[in-house]
Amino acid sequence: MSDRPGSGADVIWAAGSPGLGAPADTEWEMVIGLEVHAELLTRSKLFSGSPNAFGGEPNTNIDPVCMGLPGTLPVLNRHAVELAIRVGLSLGSLVQPSVFARKNYFYPDMPKDYQISQYDRPINVGGSLELPTGKVIGIVRAHLEEDTGKTTHMGGAGRIDDAAYSLVDYNRAGVPLLEIVSYPDLRSPAEAREYVTELRSTLLAVGASDGKMEEGSLRVDANVSVRPVGAGEFGTRCEIKNVNSLRSLGRALEYEARRQIRMLSVGEPVTQQTRHWNEDTGRTSALRTKEEATDYRYFPEPDLVPLDPDPAWVERIRAELPLLPRERRHRLAGLIGEDPARVSLVTERGQDDLALAAIEAGAAPAAVLKHLEQNLADGSGELTADGLAELIGMEARGELTSNQVKDVLAEMVRTGESPATVARRAGFEAVAAGELAAVVDRIIAEHPEEWRRLCAGDGRERKKMQGFFTGQVMRATKGQANGRDVAALLADRAGS
Repeated sequence: MSDRPGSGADVIWAAGSPGLGAPADTEWEMVIGLEVHAELLTRSKLFSGSPNAFGGEPNTNIDPVCMGLPGTLPVLNRHAVELAIRVGLSLGSLVQPSVFARKNYFYPDMPKDYQISQYDRPINVGGSLELPTGKVIGIVRAHLEEDTGKTTHMGGAGRIDDAAYSLVDYNRAGVPLLEIVSYPDLRSPAEAREYVTELRSTLLAVGASDGKMEEGSLRVDANVSVRPVGAGEFGTRCEIKNVNSLRSLGRALEYEARRQIRMLSVGEPVTQQTRHWNEDTGRTSALRTKEEATDYRYFPEPDLVPLDPDPAWVERIRAELPLLPRERRHRLAGLIGEDPARVSLVTERGQDDLALAAIEAGAAPAAVLKHLEQNLADGSGELTADGLAELIGMEARGELTSNQVKDVLAEMVRTGESPATVARRAGFEAVAAGELAAVVDRIIAEHPEEWRRLCAGDGRERKKMQGFFTGQVMRATKGQANGRDVAALLADRAGS
């Protein structure tokens, strides 16, 4: 990984901190670059007609082409190319003429003993991805390639070194992959998780992948190194292969940074390696010395012509792209005058259209965000924007208490009814002003000592006693009193 402009330090790791636990007081910086492999949502494989489907009996979604049998020839999947272009355009990449290459390596899950990939002329070059925090991560490339099969090591701990035997399933061999390579602009496990989350949301938005990490549709190779804060050069990186969950990604990066810092702190050099993450032990272990491009002996794939998408086709794809996550964040943030990071949770849940419509219907933006974030985590169901705006208005006018609002909102999500209808059916009627004042006066008379403490106490005591009286009034009115009205009456009675 080489440095580039704009990739300065954002997060500092203290080597002696509990998080990293290295035996030195030097401060270190993590440097992270990610390679995300996304299986594309095609019906068939990249170079053959076999089904692209998860699951199924082992070695049933196969054919002579993906098995690499003699005399077979690859035929490129047009839909896979279109999906790759969609992703490239969504990342701001240059979509260019490209060439497929043979990447030679010898593992049992590649029946041809080579993988058809793209090397020096990938389909997508450059681009960037904006995180919800506003930080921009550079994209090196996003290239097409075929997936490998899957090897399962039987016996022992499921690793090849202690397995009794291994089984190979070629159902996944030949599935179209898009490998999206970032610049080493990430500086913490939290940023790495945020990057993968944002990239996954982008892939889902353009319909390129289902993003199911638990099924292997999205897998991450993480390149990580450490360097003293202020150092100009990057340290020696290690690659952690095939991390398949956000939790595992964070844990693997934490462990690997800690391991490298401990080595460097005692004068031991870090060796460039490919490493395996073990979720059970919480450790990485060496798989092999990291390969370079020359080890793969790339050369142009002789059975495929260069790929040169028609510029008019590329522009049609661009015109059909939906709003992307970053665009939806900026759209909502611009309307309500907030920072895009403030609305990221709402857009991540896909509730920004509801928020926009409710605000346009007259609802206060802050109240809309509050309810979407706190009360609609499980979805908006049958709730309408007009209904949400009406409910927020009733809350602002003191017609419903905060607890009643939550109950009414839950029923609106279930039925789609108006808040007035739900509140009337539930018997949620605001206590009249005169009736509420009488209740407050009665509660004060029943608790003279507590009232004396409220009037004579310091700020903390007054707050405590105000909570006591508010609770008593709520109990007396069966939760139908408005908390703000109660507070105003108590302040008036106390003379402040």
